[in-house]
Amino acid sequence: MTAAIDAAAVESARAALSGMTAVILCGGLGTRLREETEFKPKPMVEIGGRPILWHIMRGFRHHGIRRFVLCLGYRGDVIRDYFLNYARHHADIEVDLRSGGVATLSESGIEDWRVVLAETGAETMTGARIKRALRYVDGQQFLATYGDGVADVDLAAVLAHHRQQKRKATVTAVHPSSRFGELALDGAIVRSFSEKPQVHEGWINGGFFVFERAVFDPVPSDDPGIVLETGVLEGLAREGQLAVYRHGGFWQCMDTYREMQLLNQMWASGRAPWRTWQA
Repeated sequence: MTAAIDAAAVESARAALSGMTAVILCGGLGTRLREETEFKPKPMVEIGGRPILWHIMRGFRHHGIRRFVLCLGYRGDVIRDYFLNYARHHADIEVDLRSGGVATLSESGIEDWRVVLAETGAETMTGARIKRALRYVDGQQFLATYGDGVADVDLAAVLAHHRQQKRKATVTAVHPSSRFGELALDGAIVRSFSEKPQVHEGWINGGFFVFERAVFDPVPSDDPGIVLETGVLEGLAREGQLAVYRHGGFWQCMDTYREMQLLNQMWASGRAPWRTWQA
């Protein structure tokens, strides 16, 4: 199991999160959810009337993070339009029909996020996307996740565990529903990383990473084919530099139409476990 984390270390990590950046991978094709992703990227598929990307970011904000770098690719224009017009869709506004002027009357519906919309290439792989986005990341540590999964993971505990283990990266392990990268664990360290095999130990890659910036130093800036899982994480695991935080709580990706329906049903029921923030 994940080693015990001192409460003071968690509180220290919680305070540190407010100054950190979260990188979110938003550029995949979402081919297994083609019913929804033919005209928009998967992070923009809605749960309860809001894109799953909003739910992910709202969860990060609950833990103090307000600066995000979104790695855009397939239909990145949809994500750009969403955030560029965010205030007009979520605030009270007044429109002067004669002049065309628009005034914001209330900002109560507007999040206090700072969002970098980083174009990382339509065909770029996940590891290369993060490499290209690093120019917008401050500091030596940052968080990262995929744009299609929600969880009630305690990010402060993940960061505290990362600092306690003193490894180059930490991955959050979750119990699988199926089909994802399996982690072979040895105490607090990942010994091997195998993408999408048959699961043996019952733990998979759930995203919600902490990375030292130096992890991506060897990744070529001009190679769009570097996959995060096989091109970065597997190597870290072989070197004993990939720590693991075991999350036994809720986690669910939205990889299929059935999973989209499941998440919408949870939200509509008022029992969405990933909703850790207040209304």
